[in-house]
Amino acid sequence: MTNTDNLAAEIMKGLTDYADLADTEMKKAVRKTAKSVKDEISANAPKRTGKYAKSWNAKKTKENSHSLELTVHSKDRYQLAHLLENGHAKRGGGRVSGKPHIAPAEAHGEEMLERLIEEALS
Repeated sequence: MTNTDNLAAEIMKGLTDYADLADTEMKKAVRKTAKSVKDEISANAPKRTGKYAKSWNAKKTKENSHSLELTVHSKDRYQLAHLLENGHAKRGGGRVSGKPHIAPAEAHGEEMLERLIEEALS
């Protein structure tokens, strides 16, 4: 093998190692962010009995060697999420005001994921 072949092989090995490290770090960042979003939603959710706040979960929806997708959702009280977030009409007239707890957690999660990925790759 010539020096250029060796150089090319070393460069390819370095790029492959970096790509593997980047994938691993990105998946860690996604997991950490999903847990943080779930915890924030649970902490800020309206609490009457506490069952709604405890129903939030982060579930893996898709994963391959280069990507990971997690969904934060309410396992068994998903029907309430929209009504509690945005408010709703009362049976006898009038409205119940919403208590935003999902949108702020989502916004914080986007910022956190961006920051974690930037830190991991720098």
